Amino acid sequence: MVDSSSSSTLYQVYAKLSFSSKIRRSVHKTSSSKRYDDIQTAELIVDHIESINHANDDDDDDSGILQRSVKRLHFGSMGEKTAAAREIKRLAKDDLSRRKLMADLGVIPPLVAMVGSEYTTAHRRLAVQALLELANGTCTNKAFMVEAGILAKLSENINVEDQLAKHEFSQLVMSLSSLVNAQFPIDSSKVLPLVLHMLESDSTVETKTLCLVTLYNLSTVIDNVGSLDKDEVIHVLLKLSNMKETSEKALATLGNLVVTLMGKKTLESSPMVPECLIEILTWDDKSKSQELSTYILMILAHQSSLQRMKMVEGGIVPILLQVALLGSPLAQKRALKLLQWFKDERQMKMGPHSGPQSRRLSFGSPVNQEDVSEGKRLMKSMVQQSLYKNMETITRRANRESDSNSKFKVLVTTSSSKSLPY
Repeated sequence: MVDSSSSSTLYQVYAKLSFSSKIRRSVHKTSSSKRYDDIQTAELIVDHIESINHANDDDDDDSGILQRSVKRLHFGSMGEKTAAAREIKRLAKDDLSRRKLMADLGVIPPLVAMVGSEYTTAHRRLAVQALLELANGTCTNKAFMVEAGILAKLSENINVEDQLAKHEFSQLVMSLSSLVNAQFPIDSSKVLPLVLHMLESDSTVETKTLCLVTLYNLSTVIDNVGSLDKDEVIHVLLKLSNMKETSEKALATLGNLVVTLMGKKTLESSPMVPECLIEILTWDDKSKSQELSTYILMILAHQSSLQRMKMVEGGIVPILLQVALLGSPLAQKRALKLLQWFKDERQMKMGPHSGPQSRRLSFGSPVNQEDVSEGKRLMKSMVQQSLYKNMETITRRANRESDSNSKFKVLVTTSSSKSLPY
């Protein structure tokens, strides 16, 4: 036989399952009247909660608290909604199955509504905290939030000043952006205003990092690149790439954008390129940033003599030599690849007979301005040849030290787009 307590528990489980099935049918049902659908869904919620309450009126455990919280969140006053959101936040922390049940009970839409600008910052923060707990470990709940319009609601908080609120809002946006890994579409245009504002305001480094992770997640989907390769986004990413605390996340996003045609063009047109990327190569204590910066420079320099010329004028050669000698193995390989491109281009420009020619000038002969200009040109050419000769010597030395198996010979034999595996 089954005792009365077991019977009550079985009844509650059956009631929850039956209710969840009704809710799903109601949500997916096509109706000409949205208001009728909303009323019908509300009636289902009330009937479900009352049926469970009648089964055990004295139930004060978490199940009873959840039932009352759901009812108050849907139909209670502002004070009751606040208390209900606080209870939902607490109950959602430890149990994944309970988080999924809460979504079935319809707690997400009213919580999303509480994030709107018509509520106080305290109410919005509490709702976001509850949503963060509900989103933990379940893509389904995150998808429900997006469908309920959370991205538009978050964008209404673009001018929030409270640092803790900024951090929590950024944390929720970052959590939702991970849906792109599950092939769930995220409208990046609704995310960008809030994220860019957080990055450009006086937010903490932790908040900026969360926003950069959001941009990185979005940049992994090709459909989002069109909204990310704007001048404003590229400028913010370049600026943050020159801050050691945020450099890696910003450069990783730029690395995703630069491999697209529009992203590369936008990056090339920035007045900060290539100087800021060359500056990052001097950070001996940030090997990951060096690796990412050399990767972006390789993409920009590949099949673009204009970009290579800008890099040489920016003083990249001696810095690349330093990276080739002292950088991480991956940074060394990328630096050596770039150096080989500069070497090959210099040889093509100079040709077999473009070296300095012997010419005698007699002492005491009148000074001709053309001779002076020619002498300066010859001297500059000699210095340039000496520089590249030293570069070749150091490159060979670095190659012997970093790769005794002569892998560098394979590395530098081609300059096609398929030769960028690093």
